Amino acid sequence: MSEKFQKSDPEWQERLTPEQFRVARERGTEKRFSGEYNDCKTPGMYRCICCGADLFGSDTKFDSGTGWPSFWAPVSEGVVATRPDTRFDTDLTEVLCTRCDAHLGHVFADGPEPTGQRYCINSVVLTLNPDKPGDG
Repeated sequence: MSEKFQKSDPEWQERLTPEQFRVARERGTEKRFSGEYNDCKTPGMYRCICCGADLFGSDTKFDSGTGWPSFWAPVSEGVVATRPDTRFDTDLTEVLCTRCDAHLGHVFADGPEPTGQRYCINSVVLTLNPDKPGDG
């Protein structure tokens, strides 16, 4: 992993749209089926909108029917971190970018093989680089 990418809230607000800031820095969630990458089939690498870190390859993306882009694994070990998220009525596991601590979404243990994981990620915190295929 590369060096931590840190900014103050005002610096993030200058860099991100209000919706990107709300989701990535304030741990929000975009509306189901509203994100540009939910139905996206374009091959490439999904990167963190905040710091540009490679997070998920399109080769691990699958249609979960949940309304958010879903992946069965990150592109490599250590690019995302998880922590308990008890803000809601149910216990969730939050997914964060390890480089900049951006909130990405949540992970669930109901995904496909080979991992059985479903990384349910907000489109608004991702950017797709179609020139760099995933290597998952």
